[in-house]
Amino acid sequence: MFKINFEKILVLLFFTLTTSFVFAQKKEFRETTVDSVTFVNNRKILNSLNTDGFEKNIFTKQDKQIPYRLLKPKNNSSKQRYPLVITFHNSTRIGNDNENQLEPFSKIWLRPYIYSKYQCYVIAPQFSKRSSVYEKNVDGVQVLKPSNDVFALIELIQNIEKEYPNIDKNKIYLIGYSMGGSTVQNLLSIAPNKFAATVSVAAVPDFSNLKKLSKKNIWLIHGEKDDENPYVGSVELFDKLSSNENLILTTFKNLNHNNIIIPFLITEEIPKWLFEKHK
Repeated sequence: MFKINFEKILVLLFFTLTTSFVFAQKKEFRETTVDSVTFVNNRKILNSLNTDGFEKNIFTKQDKQIPYRLLKPKNNSSKQRYPLVITFHNSTRIGNDNENQLEPFSKIWLRPYIYSKYQCYVIAPQFSKRSSVYEKNVDGVQVLKPSNDVFALIELIQNIEKEYPNIDKNKIYLIGYSMGGSTVQNLLSIAPNKFAATVSVAAVPDFSNLKKLSKKNIWLIHGEKDDENPYVGSVELFDKLSSNENLILTTFKNLNHNNIIIPFLITEEIPKWLFEKHK
């Protein structure tokens, strides 16, 4: 007669539940605070860096021109393959001077320690108008649509890959803050198979291609006190991507839109996380 072993069933059930938790998406909360001295000092460290290493270029496609800066690896060798990082600026940096887009998430790659340890190509494009346009969906959640310039970026990246064949196509990363973080999400939704990992900070979510993002390495970072790009948008995206075990949502409970990037400016946390990821 068949006998049920309840002890084995309980052990199996426990293993299944704990295994699911281990490999599930990750939501974390941080109690970090940023005082005025830390805010000023961290930004001062980056602003003191010489940006001449970022070469000036202009990408032209028909009637479109996108200024961009290019940083090459410190010890660039044709015999070695390097990741490619594309950084996107916020809306206060809109223009065409090919200077102002070098905001903190571009400049972190110039820090001597980072430049030596995390060698890569870095592209910092500049938009002459909003790269991502915000609107509210039927649920009242702020969402976004990409500008035509965002679509043109795919060709810009392809051109860079051709010009520098030692770029590792399995390690192409996107990072941005505010409007730039939103543009990260736009570009990932447009070409999900192109990128290995993305970091999106204080962004408005893109829900347009969720099925293609179910296995992507995505790190969402947001301040719970953000009243400019509402925190609820990142929570909504996190919930909609519940099947993605490679998704992280980091919530800074005490930070807002203006100070959310400060904890990352003089650490290696973002470069380290990106460089561990590949397609």
